[in-house]
Amino acid sequence: MTDRRSTTSLAGQVVAPVARRVVLVTGLSGAGKASTLRVLEDLGYEAVDNAPLALIGELVGRGEQPIAIGVDARSRGFGAAAVLASLALLKSNPAMRAELVFVTAEQGALLRRFTETRRRHPLAPRGRVMDGIAAEWALLAPLRDAADMVLDTSFMPLSMLRREVEQRFSPGGEDSATGMTVSLMSFAYPAGLPPDADLVFDARFLRNPHYDPILRPLAGTDAAVAAYVAADPDYLGFLEKMTSLLTLLLPRFVQEGKKYVGIAIGCTGGRHRSVAVVEDLERRLSQERQGAVAWRVTVTHREVMREQAGG
Repeated sequence: MTDRRSTTSLAGQVVAPVARRVVLVTGLSGAGKASTLRVLEDLGYEAVDNAPLALIGELVGRGEQPIAIGVDARSRGFGAAAVLASLALLKSNPAMRAELVFVTAEQGALLRRFTETRRRHPLAPRGRVMDGIAAEWALLAPLRDAADMVLDTSFMPLSMLRREVEQRFSPGGEDSATGMTVSLMSFAYPAGLPPDADLVFDARFLRNPHYDPILRPLAGTDAAVAAYVAADPDYLGFLEKMTSLLTLLLPRFVQEGKKYVGIAIGCTGGRHRSVAVVEDLERRLSQERQGAVAWRVTVTHREVMREQAGG
């Protein structure tokens, strides 16, 4: 790998070298790795897909342009341990600013995509797609745990995927590479728990806007719905206790080197109470992150996104 030496400005001052951004993109087949690489390419990254792991050092050791490299089960020499070893080597080099992005999706979404495209799963070319998904998840689980950024595209339109990637990796975008991503998700219990949730909270005890005919068609992002939910006498205590618990846990997660934590809040329909709570909690946690310990908060409203995507 090249050693980027510092340069001297016209005023004679030593200018610190600019670390080359290196993004390794991996994840489940059909989840959107190719789309993620295309967004990075549009941002000015040199994009290389399915590169042999043995060549990663050579690829990143030449040139000044930021680079995005897709690695998955198709890559020669692929294995979770090998990817993590390559990542650790990149991160130990001060001339590199390396990150691992893991792109995932729920099994139902992956099955639907393989059915629509009539593609075979690379790990089950002659078997069932769901068997390939299970095998790949077992193979990639250590990478999901070590990822600097996790993108769940189950119900994420391409425009939202692009926005998430641009926010983190575009020049002048949010500099959150050294922090932890806190993913807040609202969901409906009848539709199942989010598979990537580390912590789950139940908001079904709060007063339900569903029974108000004026509020029923609206979502929890609407001010009237949020006010209705917040008027519950136990709402404020619930939010304060949950915030207090999370502000105790999150700094410890950062100290342990955790890069991603999923927090899911559910209600019956996933449109009103859980959405309102997530929006309020996002504001509180974003304020807390201004302290000594940094984390970045993202918000996903799963059921609302499903409706927008047509089911």
